[in-house]
Amino acid sequence: IDKNELQNKSVDKITVVLKKEVELDWNLLLVNPNNKMPDDYLIPLDSLDQYRSFDKRAIAYLTQMLKAIRHAGISNVWIQSAYRTPEDQQTLFEEQVQSYKSQGYSEKKAKELTEKMINKPWHSEHNLGLAVDFNYVNREFENTDAFHWLQENAQDYGFILRYAKEKEDITKVNYEPCHWRYVGAEHAKKMKKQNLCLEEYIEQVIK
Repeated sequence: IDKNELQNKSVDKITVVLKKEVELDWNLLLVNPNNKMPDDYLIPLDSLDQYRSFDKRAIAYLTQMLKAIRHAGISNVWIQSAYRTPEDQQTLFEEQVQSYKSQGYSEKKAKELTEKMINKPWHSEHNLGLAVDFNYVNREFENTDAFHWLQENAQDYGFILRYAKEKEDITKVNYEPCHWRYVGAEHAKKMKKQNLCLEEYIEQVIK
C-alpha cells in the first residue's frame, strides 16, 4: 500500500469501549494490555530518518520538540525506537520471554514479566506510530538533562510521559522514563496539570 492510499484509509476518530462506547480523536486512541488496536487500523506514516517512522499527523511536533531540546544545549538525546510493525513487536516480545525463561522462569511467569515491560503486538503504542523511546531504553534516561527538559516542556509539543512511576498500578506497565507518547498539546497540558495518565484522562473525558 502506498502512502497516499494509507493516508486515505487512516481514521481520525476511533470508537473504544471502556465504561461505555465513546468516540475519541486518533491521538487519544488507547492501547494497553486490555485494549487492542482495531484490526483494520492503518497509520499514515512519515519518515524520521532512514530507519524510523512516526504518524505523519504528529511528526512535525516531534521534530520541533527535538530541535527545542538541542537548542537548549542538550545534545545527548536521540530516538532509539518509534513506529514498530506488529511483527517487530512480536519478535521483541518473544525474545524477552525467552530471556526470562533462560533465567529459570516458567513460560507463564516469563510472559507475565515480559508484559510489564513490552506490550503484545497490537497492544503497543509503538504499533500506533505515536510513541518514541529515547536513548538507551532503560531507567537511566531519568538521570539525563533531556529527561528533565521533557518533564518541563514536552506537554507544549503534545507529548506525555506515558508510563509514570506512580501510575504502574493503572497502566499495568513498569515505569519507563524513556517512553513518550503524542496525545496533542491540549490534552497533554491538561494531563500534566492534573497528574493523570492516559487511562485516567480518558475515563474523565467519557464521564
